[in-house]
Amino acid sequence: MNLLKALAAVSSMTLLSRILGFVRDTIIARVFGAGMFTDAFFVAFKIPNLLRRLFAEGAFSQAFVPILAEYKTRKGHDATHVLVNQVSTALTLALVVVTLLGIAGAPWVAYVSAPGFRTDPEKFTLTVTLLRITFPYIVFISLVALAAGVLNTYSKFSVPAFAPTLLNVAMIGAALWLAPYFDPPVLALGWGVALGGVLQLAWMLPHLMKIGMLPRPTRHINDPGVHRILRLMAPATLGVSVAQISLLINTIFASFLATGSVSWLYYADRLMEFPTGMLGVALGTILLPSLAKHYADDSPAEYSKLLDWGLRLTLLLALPSAAALAVLAVPLITTLFHYGAFDTHDVAMTQRALVAYSLGLVGLILVKVLAPGFYARQNIRTPVKVAIFTLIATQLMNLAFIGPLGHAGLALSIGLAACLNAGILLHLLKKHQIYRPQPGWAAYFLRVLLAVSLMAAALYFTMGETQWWLDAHSYQRLARLALLVGGGVALYFSALALMGFRPRQFVRRAAE
Repeated sequence: MNLLKALAAVSSMTLLSRILGFVRDTIIARVFGAGMFTDAFFVAFKIPNLLRRLFAEGAFSQAFVPILAEYKTRKGHDATHVLVNQVSTALTLALVVVTLLGIAGAPWVAYVSAPGFRTDPEKFTLTVTLLRITFPYIVFISLVALAAGVLNTYSKFSVPAFAPTLLNVAMIGAALWLAPYFDPPVLALGWGVALGGVLQLAWMLPHLMKIGMLPRPTRHINDPGVHRILRLMAPATLGVSVAQISLLINTIFASFLATGSVSWLYYADRLMEFPTGMLGVALGTILLPSLAKHYADDSPAEYSKLLDWGLRLTLLLALPSAAALAVLAVPLITTLFHYGAFDTHDVAMTQRALVAYSLGLVGLILVKVLAPGFYARQNIRTPVKVAIFTLIATQLMNLAFIGPLGHAGLALSIGLAACLNAGILLHLLKKHQIYRPQPGWAAYFLRVLLAVSLMAAALYFTMGETQWWLDAHSYQRLARLALLVGGGVALYFSALALMGFRPRQFVRRAAE
C-alpha cells in the first residue's frame, strides 16, 4: 500500500470526524455556552478520555502493535489470532474492573480532577453524576482501540479512522434531541458519550471478521506474546500517565481560575486537535506498523528512511497549520462557536488560549512521529524518561506563566513542553543512529519556511477586522473563512510548486 495514499485516507476520515466534532462543539456552545454546565461535562468527559489514552490509544497500543506486527510477520495467521483472543480477553476483564471502581469512586475522582469545584456544591455534584454516566465509555472505546491496532497492522487504516465520527453523531443527537428530557439538560451529553462508545465498537466488529481476526473469549491467557505486551505496558503506562497527569494538572490549575477557563481551554484544544489528529495521529497510525515490520525484518536503513519521510511530511504540513491557527484564531472561533450563550468575552479568552497552543503545534505533531521510532523497536523506557522530564518542565512553566497569562499560560506551557519533548526524542534517535537524516534538509526547511511566511502574511492582511467577525452573520463568516482557508492553501502549495516540490517526491510504500 502507498503510505501517502494511506495518509490521505486516514486524514480524510479524520477530517470528517473533526468537522462533525466542530459541529458538535458548536451545538454544545450554542445550547450550553461556557459556564458551570460545560465545565462539569468537560471535566467528566476528560477522565474517561484520560483512561482511554492510558488503556487504549496510549500504553496498550504502544505495547500491542509492535508485538502483533512481529507475530504477523514471523508466525502467521493462526498464532496471531490466538494472541488477539488472549489479549482481548485480558483487556476486557481489566477494563470492567476499572470502570466499576470509577463509578463507585466518582466523588473522589471529581475531587482529584477538579478540586476547585468543591466551592460550588451544585457544580461538583453535577460532575460526579456525569462521571458515573460516562465511565462505561472506557470499556467500549478501549476495545475499539484494540480492533484498530489489528486493522492498522493489516493496512486497513480507513475503518478505524472513521469510527470517531460515530461518537460525534451520538453526541450531536443527544444535544439536539435528548437534552430537553433531562434535568439538567447537560446530562444528555453524558449518555451521548456512552452511546458513541457502543456504536464505534459495533462498527469495528464486522471488519475484524472479514480478515479473520474477530476476537473470541478464552480461558487461557498464557501466550508468550501476552506476557511480553504486559511487560512493555508497564513503562508505557507510566509514560502515558505522565502526559495525562500533565493535562490533569492543567485542569486543576484552570479550576481555580475564572469560571469558563476550563471551557476556553477546551474549545481552543478542540481547534488544535484538528491538525494534530489529521497529521500527528494519522502519521503515527500509519508509521508504527511499517516501522515495526522493518524492525522485525532487521532493515535499519529502511527504518531510518521511513522516519525521515514522516518528519519531512510533518514539517511540510504542520508548520503552515500552526501559522494559520495563530493568524486566523478569531475567524475560526467566531465562525465555529460565537453563537447563543458563547459571547464576545468567550471569543477573546479562547483566542488567547489558541494562539498560545499554536506555538507548540509542530512539537505536538512531531512527538506523534518520533515516539513510534522507539515504540516500534519495543523500547518504551526511553520515551517514558523523556516524558517525565517534560512533565517537570511543564509544571515549572505553568508556575511561571499562569500569573501573567492566566489560562493562556497553561496552553503555552503544554506547547513549549511538546517542543522540548520532540527535540529530545530527535536527538536520541540520531545519537543512537536509529535515525540518519537524508541529504537536503537545510534547503528543504528554508523552502517550506518561505512558503509558510508568504501564506501567513497574505492571511493576516486579508482576513479583516475582529469586529467584522463578531458582528457578521454565520453564513458571511463561513463564506469568508472558506475563501481565506482555500486561498491560503492554494498560495502555500503554489509557492512550494514554484520551488520544485512535487507530490511524487513523497510517495512511499508500506512495509509488507
